[in-house]
Amino acid sequence: MENPWKTLSTKEIYTNPWIQVTESQVVNPGGGNGIYGVVHFKNKAIGIVPVDEEGYTWLVGQYRYPLNEYSWEIPEGGGPLNEDPLESAKRELKEETGFTASQWTLISRIHTSNSVCNEEGVIYMAQQLTAGESQPEETEDLILRRVHLSEAVEMVMQNQITDSLSIAGLLKAARILNIQ
Repeated sequence: MENPWKTLSTKEIYTNPWIQVTESQVVNPGGGNGIYGVVHFKNKAIGIVPVDEEGYTWLVGQYRYPLNEYSWEIPEGGGPLNEDPLESAKRELKEETGFTASQWTLISRIHTSNSVCNEEGVIYMAQQLTAGESQPEETEDLILRRVHLSEAVEMVMQNQITDSLSIAGLLKAARILNIQ
């Protein structure tokens, strides 16, 4: 489909190591002049649903500064745009949970908030897990919680899990594994 937006000019408003914000002067689909701000992410969002032989997964609990609230999520993090997302997923799983996995399945590609940003997420299911020591980053004060995948889906349905990567990953993993 043809793009109905016309960009007249674009300028950088802000940048840091993780994001860049631009503002564009545009002509919108209805023909009116306006502005459009876009957050450009410098990493891919990477999510992992680790699932063991008994149908259990691991959730990561942490306080999320932008939301000013505690959040239960699948293991996730950022992966450089020029790196294979699977390599980023392997690193994030090890870092946050200590697990390594010998079976990886790509289960979703997701745009996290496509009205204001270009962030792309990639979600994997990791199986055939081997436990090890976690290596969280300095900014991560994490709590791990082992729950059955069906309980994690119920947490999604009860709005106890609100993170978009986690919702998509848990629901797709449950569907793929036929877990109610």
